[in-house]
Amino acid sequence: MEYHEDRFEDASLLVFKKEKLIAVLPANKTEDAVISHQGLSYGGLVLSNKAKLEDSLQAFKAILQFLVQEKVEKLQLKVIPRIYHTQPADEMDYLLFLTEATRTRVDVSATIRSRDAIKIQGNRMEGVKKAEKQGLYLETGKDFNLFWNWILIPNLKQRHGAKPVHTLDEIELLAARFPKNITQFNVMQDEKIVAGATIFETDTVAHVQYISANSNKQQLGSLDFLFHQLITSTYQHKEYFDFGISNENQGNNVNQGLQYWKECFGARSISQEFYEVNPANHTKLDSVFI
Repeated sequence: MEYHEDRFEDASLLVFKKEKLIAVLPANKTEDAVISHQGLSYGGLVLSNKAKLEDSLQAFKAILQFLVQEKVEKLQLKVIPRIYHTQPADEMDYLLFLTEATRTRVDVSATIRSRDAIKIQGNRMEGVKKAEKQGLYLETGKDFNLFWNWILIPNLKQRHGAKPVHTLDEIELLAARFPKNITQFNVMQDEKIVAGATIFETDTVAHVQYISANSNKQQLGSLDFLFHQLITSTYQHKEYFDFGISNENQGNNVNQGLQYWKECFGARSISQEFYEVNPANHTKLDSVFI
């Protein structure tokens, strides 16, 4: 995460038990709070797969005690969505309850579970046929430059006055460090890019980090073509295909058209919850076990 160091004051924490690492909290700091790292899509307390409930409790307690010592007034946590768990791991839900955490925000992400019979609606298949008739084809690899400079950056600037969270240099650096986990898919027509998507992979999930297309996407069916390929072929072996959120305004609104488009591929909603904890509430973890 050091590539974000000019934007965020890092406050990540490591928790050890007898010199063995059992928990990691990726985080950054603001004036009065430590926050699940804002440079990461999904944050929260990451626990060792060998950590029992008591280990999880003691790790969280140690973090809260440390924050009290550092005079941090608030810990703001993103809870990792269950589809990213490698095994049952709801310890944080229980610990947040015990420490009287306040839920401050909920986002919804559109997700496909691959073992379900995927029913792609006819309007999406019409888009696929359009694309095939017009000679669209897919290029896979690490050519982020085309997508960033010709599609993603211009679209974000025009529509939202915004920039991608990752610069081109940053995404290329990440892809070089994690070549098996980050892949760029570009939709081409006559050797020109018309759409694309950047996919982040875990062992069980293919997550759409970026998606964008040129202004002719409806006439070309470019995104329908791309995601039909990703869902039914490229990532069919993954347990989940996660389109990501369609939220705006801190979770209070949903881009209806974008959500509908994702649901036409068979996606359904999962939640990502955000909580705020008073570090002084570590004392509420003192007498849990009897």
